[in-house]
Amino acid sequence: MKRCFAEFIGTMVLVLMGCGAAVFAGAHQPFAAAGTLGVAFAFGLAVVAMVYAIGKVSGCHINPAITMSMLLSKKISGRDAGMYMIFQVLGAIAGSALLWVLAKDSGSTTTLTGANGYAHLGQAFVAETVFTFIFVFVVLGVTSKGANNQFAGLAIGLALVLVHIVCIPITGTSVNPARSIGPALFEGGVALQQLWLFIVAPMIGAVIAAVAWKAVDTAKE
Repeated sequence: MKRCFAEFIGTMVLVLMGCGAAVFAGAHQPFAAAGTLGVAFAFGLAVVAMVYAIGKVSGCHINPAITMSMLLSKKISGRDAGMYMIFQVLGAIAGSALLWVLAKDSGSTTTLTGANGYAHLGQAFVAETVFTFIFVFVVLGVTSKGANNQFAGLAIGLALVLVHIVCIPITGTSVNPARSIGPALFEGGVALQQLWLFIVAPMIGAVIAAVAWKAVDTAKE
């Protein structure tokens, strides 16, 4: 339960900080201070902070897609993976609830929770699948046996920044089902209607990443 609670806190912080940047300081907000680049760094820095804060406790997945890849790589049991995913979603909901309370009277012109969305289904599905693959592939690589794990948190955070810079204009960037579920529940409407994509596509990307990493990893079983 300590590991699950750590995942809860980590995912809550990721959603609160990353989506909070999009709500309060994104390019389309009245008091825009961050823009797309700033929002990308907010997500990345949140991950870096949580990796070094809770990494020793739970491994800091804070993303069902990462947990899925770890399960397929046999680095976590099925029972633990299921519990991780549940607490990640609960953490995302808690983070979204806090953000909604903070933002409901803020005058945001687009979203109160940083929910994901898309205009073109095919483009969004490909983007979320490919960018999740890239992100999870980096995670598997820098946390693998023989890798320079000392800087794993920094590499993972910067990879997430890179993914966000490219993908924000397409979907707002999910690559994390929990990150999408929490905000969509509070946003409602179109965000809920489109939520399935931000669950399915990242999980597919994670599966592809796990298979691809197994194919290129040189570590002995």
